[in-house]
Amino acid sequence: MKNILRLAMAQINTCVGDFAGNARKIINAIEEARALGSQIVCFPELSVCGYPPEDLLFKNSFIKENVRRLNQIKEKTSGIIAIVGTISKEAGAIFNSAAILADKKTVDIYHKIYLPNYGVFDEKRYFSSDSKFNLYALKGLRMGVNICEDIWVEDGVINSQSQSGANLILTINASPYHAGKINLRQKMLKNQAKKNKVFIAYINLVGGQDELVFDGQSMLISDEGKVLSLASAFKEELKVMDIDLEKLPQKPKSRKIKIISLYLSEEENILQPIPAARIKKLEAAEEVFSALVLGTRDYCQKNGFSKAILGLSGGIDSSLVAVIAASALGKDNVVGAILPSRFNSSDSSDDAISLASNLGIKHITIPIQEIFEKYLNILNPYFLGQPWNTAEENLQARIRGNILMALSNKFGWLVLTTGNKSEMGVGYATLYGDMAGGFAVIKDVPKTLVYKLSEFYNQKEDKEIIPRRVIEKAPTAELRENQKDSDSLPAYETLDPILKYYIEEDLSVSEIIKKSFKREDVLKTVRMVDTSEYKRRQSPPGVKITPRAFGRDRRMPIANKFKEA
Repeated sequence: MKNILRLAMAQINTCVGDFAGNARKIINAIEEARALGSQIVCFPELSVCGYPPEDLLFKNSFIKENVRRLNQIKEKTSGIIAIVGTISKEAGAIFNSAAILADKKTVDIYHKIYLPNYGVFDEKRYFSSDSKFNLYALKGLRMGVNICEDIWVEDGVINSQSQSGANLILTINASPYHAGKINLRQKMLKNQAKKNKVFIAYINLVGGQDELVFDGQSMLISDEGKVLSLASAFKEELKVMDIDLEKLPQKPKSRKIKIISLYLSEEENILQPIPAARIKKLEAAEEVFSALVLGTRDYCQKNGFSKAILGLSGGIDSSLVAVIAASALGKDNVVGAILPSRFNSSDSSDDAISLASNLGIKHITIPIQEIFEKYLNILNPYFLGQPWNTAEENLQARIRGNILMALSNKFGWLVLTTGNKSEMGVGYATLYGDMAGGFAVIKDVPKTLVYKLSEFYNQKEDKEIIPRRVIEKAPTAELRENQKDSDSLPAYETLDPILKYYIEEDLSVSEIIKKSFKREDVLKTVRMVDTSEYKRRQSPPGVKITPRAFGRDRRMPIANKFKEA
């Protein structure tokens, strides 16, 4: 196989600061790749320390431990080349780097050139950028290495690398997920590969880190823009593939760029060709559901929680959170608490019990009516003469929040909140009540998508885990007699697109109205969004699945006098 390069893409799930665990995964992948005959194995961006390390980068001890672990990894590279994402520090400047390791040596260090500073990215706060690169020669090919944002910039690093003679680009990434991101990536990579006449190996991180989920889906793209290999979505994988060197575009060498020759000490074994694997992309609902499951699992496990509890109301939101939690942690590690007051219908309690039974999770029932009445009696002298309003309604939510947190404290269970993006957007939630908890699973999931995901789950299981009545009944908080969400909000079919235009696309009121919405619906929605920022600032973190999530992406002042007319 002299005209074949065997390349391994190590799509691993790292954890920020877990140097021992990350190094162990990297070393294991190096050993597996070498055993499979790979000449090169590539790892994601900042895989030694985990991504994103944020203000840990200000700690010298953090950077020193990164260097120590990289040296440990280097000692395991006999007979193989490893491209490893790492931190490096030179003359007081910190760089987001790729270490090129081979035969127990550090051959070179590439520093990221383009630093993203938008959305969830804040790299200019920490890193310095570079402007130079080298190419690497092996078996007659010339390779360029770059990092994440470098590959996205039109006429940027990849263009310079290609014009300098590179015919294969190895790009290491920590590209966070949002719905449809794989299509954007593939479109960009195909365009860059065709335009610059290069093969591109795109190695991406996988796993959850706080609010972010990384979906993997590492891939190899030909110079004709064809996807030759695609790794799994939302799973760790060592994707090994053979590149026919005769099919790489031939380019003249550049005298301006240093080309570092790479040599491997061990003789190559005669290996059987690797058959091409079927390339499969997930459907839209399965993609989002998988992201929510992975994000929830990793948040719990990486923070030391093995079990979770949530309030089961018999509604669609808590039902979806329950099935995500059971999928993430296992049904034996999820507890549903049914906490009825006199406003909760028997149907709701029955639906909550049915959901728990269908799912196989433990459920407990703790009525709150007696506690609620004691609160009302204590407050009666102060509420005397005042009409019933959200004060009494929110008392019920806060009682439930207190009970859930008490169970969390007693047994070490993580409380999962059940509010969706539509509710968080307009503040239709109770601070210190149903917002109380450790992780907001569907915080970035619009209500209309909640229904689609619930239908998807039942179809996937080929049975009615979430009861049909839960999906079909009108949504209600059940905090007063005959309450419906539609009493306070526009219909979700109207509300969700307005929120998308205002939150994710930054359209003005007048621009949204022109898209055939009623002026009163738009003004009401925008007003509720603007006045609820203080609530969102105090909400738990949750999985990001849209292009613009609250908190990580959208950062608004709480005291804000600017109003849309």
